[in-house]
Amino acid sequence: MIGYITIGVSDMEKACAFYDGLLAEVGARQLFGQDRIKFYGTGPGAPMLAVCIPYDEQTPHHGNGNMIAIPGGDRAGVDKLYAKAIELGATDEGEPGERLPVFYGAYVRDPDGNKLCFYEMKM
Repeated sequence: MIGYITIGVSDMEKACAFYDGLLAEVGARQLFGQDRIKFYGTGPGAPMLAVCIPYDEQTPHHGNGNMIAIPGGDRAGVDKLYAKAIELGATDEGEPGERLPVFYGAYVRDPDGNKLCFYEMKM
């Protein structure tokens, strides 16, 4: 259902260092891009995350209530992604823990303030 999501960044080199390191933990990598935008994913046809310098070249703004959720696979994977993000310069928005009986999650903000969730959901 989702093709790709874009988030605005202020420093492409810094953003790529963050997302190269973080998304490698879930088997994703930079697939393609240009100077102002880079697309990450696991392969053709899979959903992608793109980081970009806004087209209008204005300051990027993270939205209140907007969040990108990245599956961690299991609780250990969620913990690993959270630790990696913090190591790469993210700020804590909620340490790993059970939020609902079927949901284990952790929350961070990337260096540009975009909110990320790492989760395991069991139904």
